[in-house]
Amino acid sequence: MADNSIIIATLVAYKIVLLGIGFWASRRVDSEGDFFLAGQSLGPWTAGLSYAASTSSAWVLLGFTGMVFTQGLVALWLVPGIFGGYLMTWLVMGPRLNAETRERGHITVVDFLVADAGKWARIIGVVAAALILFCFVFYIAAQFQAAGNALTEVFGMSATEAILLGATVILVYCLMGGFLAASITDALQAGVMVLACIIVPIAALNAAGGIGNVIDALHTTVPPSYLSFTGQAAGMAGIGAAMGLLGTGLGALGQPQLLNRIMAVRSQAERRRGAAITVGWGVLIYSGLVVLALSGRAMALDTGGESLFFAAASAYLPAALAGIVIAAVLSAVMSTVDSLLLAAASAVSHDSGLTWRDPKQALLMGRLAMVGVAVIAVVITLFAPTDIFTRVLFSWVALGAAFGPAILTRCLGWRVKGGAVLMAVIAGFGIAVTAYNIPGPGAEIMEKWGSWAVGFIILALGRQKT
Repeated sequence: MADNSIIIATLVAYKIVLLGIGFWASRRVDSEGDFFLAGQSLGPWTAGLSYAASTSSAWVLLGFTGMVFTQGLVALWLVPGIFGGYLMTWLVMGPRLNAETRERGHITVVDFLVADAGKWARIIGVVAAALILFCFVFYIAAQFQAAGNALTEVFGMSATEAILLGATVILVYCLMGGFLAASITDALQAGVMVLACIIVPIAALNAAGGIGNVIDALHTTVPPSYLSFTGQAAGMAGIGAAMGLLGTGLGALGQPQLLNRIMAVRSQAERRRGAAITVGWGVLIYSGLVVLALSGRAMALDTGGESLFFAAASAYLPAALAGIVIAAVLSAVMSTVDSLLLAAASAVSHDSGLTWRDPKQALLMGRLAMVGVAVIAVVITLFAPTDIFTRVLFSWVALGAAFGPAILTRCLGWRVKGGAVLMAVIAGFGIAVTAYNIPGPGAEIMEKWGSWAVGFIILALGRQKT
């Protein structure tokens, strides 16, 4: 392992930068709209990079890399799905999301969802807030688990100590700043991830002897299913497995922490530039991690998969550089959860319909909600352990199925009765959660695609004539 003194020094420096950003941003928060949406003032680089980092971090650096390492080429079906989600949110949903936020003063995605719901707006808001809280405690738990795994890998701490330390650091930072601070720090994190996902894969590929040696080693050491795009499945089962992974990208269309970035961009022109920045970032990240995973498998690295990134950095980089990379990525993983906590806080203090005497009281309740969500997520992490990838995909898919169809159709100009919107939200979420707990590729297709199809049918039946 790289010199721990280098890692600790880098961690401290990184956290000082984050705290400085939080302090700077706190002086620009004068209203609820500033705290939860940065007063719609984000530029393209901040919006594009913070969106990218919020889609990824722990589950990409650790979970996706581990999935490619252990399962092979079948995992690559996730990539077109993820990029499809990028394009749909920024270019199809983005124009109306951004414009209507400016025109009608929306603060959250739920505001946009219920804007034309009439008498149903309040109950839809309450249900939406409950679903956001439910899903995000699992999502945040995945980030805490990632931080805990990283601290355990680097410092040899126990899992409990590592998770509690990571959660404490995250929570202290989150309580300092609002959406502007979260967006800037996430943009910084995205830059750190790009550098790490270039340096570490190149080092691993070089250690493996180049692309030719990696390909030869894989053909001679891994089972044929590893190099198949349908994995161990065949025929319709293989197609089902691929479609299940491909459908993961649909989740982006219903994620508040992502759509908030698009709502907060200053102008439509900057929104389009933000889309290009997000896509370019994704190309670099996913290309690098696929190279890293295949190189690690070719060399038969002794790792469980989700610790591959840190193991490769330690093994193939000089100690000083490895320490900086590990510490920077560790900090980036931990800081991602700020956006999730903000979205959860806004669900409690704004979307749930609760009213407060003054804006300061609303902000206080939002911060208290952050603490409550963090505590629940830590408990889940400690007492209901599972791998990072599964926990993130559960919350990602369920929330996408609940909100995605209703938000997408509204962005496309549909006017739907409020009761139909409520039914679509509940049905999409219920189908996704039920199918998640049923094994097999057929259930996975129902979870990813069937939940959306039912939502669209309900919305179509409830569509009002214009």
